[in-house]
Formats: sequence, structure tokens, C-alpha cells
Amino acid sequence: MNNSIALEVKNVCKTYLTKTGNVDALKNITLSIKQGEIFGLLGPNGAGKSTFINILAGVVVKTSGLVNVWGFDLDANPRHVRASLGIVPQEINVDAYFSPKELLEIQAGLYGVEKDKRITSEILKLVNLEDKADAYSRSLSGGMKRRLLVAKAMVHKPPILILDEPTAGVDVELRRKLLDSIKKLNDQGVTIIYTTHYLKEAQDICDRIAIINQGELIALNYTKELIKDNPDLEEVFLNLTKNG
Repeated sequence: MNNSIALEVKNVCKTYLTKTGNVDALKNITLSIKQGEIFGLLGPNGAGKSTFINILAGVVVKTSGLVNVWGFDLDANPRHVRASLGIVPQEINVDAYFSPKELLEIQAGLYGVEKDKRITSEILKLVNLEDKADAYSRSLSGGMKRRLLVAKAMVHKPPILILDEPTAGVDVELRRKLLDSIKKLNDQGVTIIYTTHYLKEAQDICDRIAIINQGELIALNYTKELIKDNPDLEEVFLNLTKNG
């Protein structure tokens, strides 16, 4: 694992103004993610995970704090930050009448990737969809469609990939295949930020884990150390998820 920093946030806050008053979605979040690691961002629904990701993506504007992605400051270089990230949304949304190959070519065009620099075949192989390259997307299974979303996020060769609840609603076998694809991407040097509310899943795949609850960072450590120092963590996290 490379010790260089892929992403760093300092004292990041997000406050929403509502009719009933201010709502703090993120409260002074400070953390750094190393190049080449799989970093788990855990928390119950409504904890602030999606707000955090949307700030990185440029969809939500932070209230305060600093964000640096792959050496680029979010405020000064938003385009460079976006180019450094590939974001895989939780919702499956692919055009049913295009093939995976066509969808990746279209996505690459949207990112301005020149035709002779596109790596469509390599990406499809990486996510185990090379044999479905020319099939209609509507014929793909749910797990294949999720892997296709990962492939779409990789067309511009971003060094950091963010996966937002990628195994939500996926059965055990499809989850295993998806996690295998994610590990393969990480072996290729891609830094992975992985959000989930499944602690066991994070234990299996993540080098380090951060837990967010009610907008606050309540735990951050290497996975094995976090589990060792908190033997009742699974029960605590389950209670957070039930109450979230």
C-alpha cells in the first residue's frame, strides 16, 4: 500500500437550512485516505455518507472545511477533482437498449477521452463482462449491471473509485462476484472508497474503516485494530443501524 495521500478532508461541515431550523449533516469531518487502500465509510441511513460523497462529486457545496483530492483543492480545482474520481451510484441506471461496450464508449466520449486512448475492452475484462460486451444491457443480471456501473465509472481512468452501497439488494453469490471485481481493481492500483452499512462486508474487504453517525466521525482505524479494540462493535453498529 502506498503511504501517499489520495484524499484528505479537514473540518468539513455541511449545514442545511430548513423551515424548522438548521440541520447539521456533517460536523467537522477530518480524515485522510491513502493511495492504494480500500477505505470503508460506514454508517446507518442518514448518517451523512451520501452528503460526504456528494460534496466530493461537486453535487453538494460544503458549508466549511477543506477538501483535497489527488493533490487538487476542491475549491480551486473542481474540474481536476472530478477527473480524479469515478463514482458508482447506489441506484442501477443503465440504458436497456445499448450494449456494455456501447455504453462505455458513450461514457468515454462524455469525458472527452479520445478514441485511440479508450480502454473499453480492458475495463470490461476487469469487471468480468467481456463475454457480454455486445449483449443488450437489459439482458444482464442485477450483479452484472452493478459491475457495468463500476466499468462506466472507470472510463476516464480515475485514480480513486467511490462505490456507494454497491451490494445493496444483491444476493450472496452476486455480492461475492462484485467484491472480487472490486479487489481486482484495487490490485490494479485503484484507491477505493467503499460506503456500506454492512459491518461484516467492510471487515472482509477494507484496509481501514471510518464510522459516521449523525454527521460525526465516531471511529477510524485499521480494520483489524478497530475490531480488536472494540469487541462489541458489531452489536453497537447493529444498534446504530436499527436506530438510523
